[in-house]
Amino acid sequence: MTRLAPVPWAAPGGLTRRGLLAGMGAAAVGLSLSACGKSDEGRLNFYTWQDYIGATTLDDFRAKTGVRVTPSYFATNDELFAKLKAGNPGYDVIVPSNEFVTRMREADMLEPLDMAKIPNFANIAPEFREAAWDPAPRHSVPYTWLVLGIGYRRSRVQGTPDSWKWLFDSDLYKGRIALITDAADLIRLGAKYMGTSLVGVDAETARRVADMLGRQKPNIRRFHEDDGQDLLLAGEVDLVLEYNGDIAQRMREGPDIDFVVPREGSLINADALAIPKGARNLELAHDFLNFLLDAEVGRGITETILYPTPNAAAKALMPESYRTHPVIFPSGPGWEASEWGRFEGAEMQRLFEELITRMRAA
Repeated sequence: MTRLAPVPWAAPGGLTRRGLLAGMGAAAVGLSLSACGKSDEGRLNFYTWQDYIGATTLDDFRAKTGVRVTPSYFATNDELFAKLKAGNPGYDVIVPSNEFVTRMREADMLEPLDMAKIPNFANIAPEFREAAWDPAPRHSVPYTWLVLGIGYRRSRVQGTPDSWKWLFDSDLYKGRIALITDAADLIRLGAKYMGTSLVGVDAETARRVADMLGRQKPNIRRFHEDDGQDLLLAGEVDLVLEYNGDIAQRMREGPDIDFVVPREGSLINADALAIPKGARNLELAHDFLNFLLDAEVGRGITETILYPTPNAAAKALMPESYRTHPVIFPSGPGWEASEWGRFEGAEMQRLFEELITRMRAA
């Protein structure tokens, strides 16, 4: 793969979609969480991924509406689900991934949206306006999309590591590999490497994948909480299972860093904006969703986080260097073989987690 130039339009500093709570500091996070129990018509409580918004977006919304958006952060979809399943402590807008939109819909944890109050939904590209994971009546609107692949240091690998083999089934890069902790993603990508679809993975295939990863474990340096891009940038590992947007962010700081979607194909997901049941400010929540789908606002978000945007109007405002960036918008055999993930049900989720937990503990 040809090395990509640093992204010139990006905001300075390192960002991550799923970084742990570092950006604002523990005190600020605690303050945000404590605010969630209060009813305040001038405040909107936003539960999202760390550093997953434009540099001025929340201030811009306050300047326009007078409403202060108070963010707090989760590190995984499971954390989001567990927090809301126990009862909404006061969140008005959340950012679940597509599979968790399905899961939360099924558990009656999301408010149906009044699309008449979100006219900027017209800015969303046609291919993202209807989704199997959120059929009408809609309970979410698309925010970003993303694909898992291999981030790597070009100077430390042999050619382009364009197969899951180098992460899952080889000792060539022993001690220089980091994998994400998400059990379902590990099982499904392992199944993809074994030649099956990552949708509808059966129990036997899941066990075979867990056995393969168990054999590979001595070669793996870290299982990471989606900070693999930082491990790569720091030189702690040379290959990492990560999201395209996170690697694109680090490429502007590390010219030796690159990304590939393995030729077997990968997992495509989306993150969405939704209103949880129990939200206290439904009108303001709809206003906020509509604001985030504005073209100029969407451009500001995209310039900061560097993830692929489903907002066609915002994408049109971005420079060609973004719109044609082969890491942000992958192509080729691996991309063509990739599949959208879907929620496989609570029973299979429990099996995936049990298998990976057992593998890591062995």
